[in-house]
Amino acid sequence: EVQLVESGGGLVQAGGSLRLSCVTSGITFGDYAIGWFRQAPGKLQEGISCISRSDGHTYYADSVKGRLTITSDNAKDTVYLQMDGLTPEDTAVYSCAAGAPSPNCATTTYTHWGQGTQVTVSS
Repeated sequence: EVQLVESGGGLVQAGGSLRLSCVTSGITFGDYAIGWFRQAPGKLQEGISCISRSDGHTYYADSVKGRLTITSDNAKDTVYLQMDGLTPEDTAVYSCAAGAPSPNCATTTYTHWGQGTQVTVSS
């Protein structure tokens, strides 16, 4: 059974940082793309970052570029999302997902999802 478990969310002041973790199990970690998504109340889900485990290709949405960094740890089957310079507009539920490898993880179809972790940024 494929499982993805996010952690690291919480309440932080504007300008602060958080590091989210996505621990995977039940998949051959190196064969999958891992993406991070977020959904704020009343808004559509937004794909914000992803990493192709096969070649290390990464993607960042314009809304987070320069403030977020995605990395992976093969030994721990874990993908991290370092978030710096947070603003209240970053408040959302953040979820990770796994998808089949493709030349561009931003266009991958993601088929397995975690439950999400809440990030709240106060002003």
